[in-house]
Amino acid sequence: MSTHAPSHEDAFEAHHGHSHGHDAGHGTLKSYATGFVLSVILTAIPFWLVMADILDSAVLTAAIIMALGAVQIVVHMIFFLHMNTRSEGGWTMMALIFTILLVAIALSGSLWVMHHLNTNMMPMSPEMMKNMP
Repeated sequence: MSTHAPSHEDAFEAHHGHSHGHDAGHGTLKSYATGFVLSVILTAIPFWLVMADILDSAVLTAAIIMALGAVQIVVHMIFFLHMNTRSEGGWTMMALIFTILLVAIALSGSLWVMHHLNTNMMPMSPEMMKNMP
C-alpha cells in the first residue's frame, strides 16, 4: 500500500523515470550547450548588423532584428524551458503558441508606436518653427 495519494508524485520518482504519466522534459548538457550557442549567435547577428552598418535600409535592418529576436525567444522556450509536444499532455506547446502570438502582438505594436513617434514627434524645420504661435 502506498503512502502517497495517487495524484502525488515526488521529485525522486519523477527524476528516476518512475513517473506517473508526466512527461516533463529534462535538459541535457548537449541541449543546454545548443541553446547557449544559438542564443549567442542570435544576439551577435543583430549587434553586427547595427554596428557594422551592413544594410542600407533601416527598415530592413529593424525587420531582421525583430525576426531574430522572436526566434531567440522560441529558442529559449525550447532549449531552456523544455517546451515540446510531449510535456504535460501538449499544454506546453499551447503555451509556446500563445507566447509566439503575444510576441507577434508586442513586436508589431512596438513598431507601430515607434513609427508614429518618429512621424509625429520629429523636430520641426526652422521654417515650421517660424510659423509657430
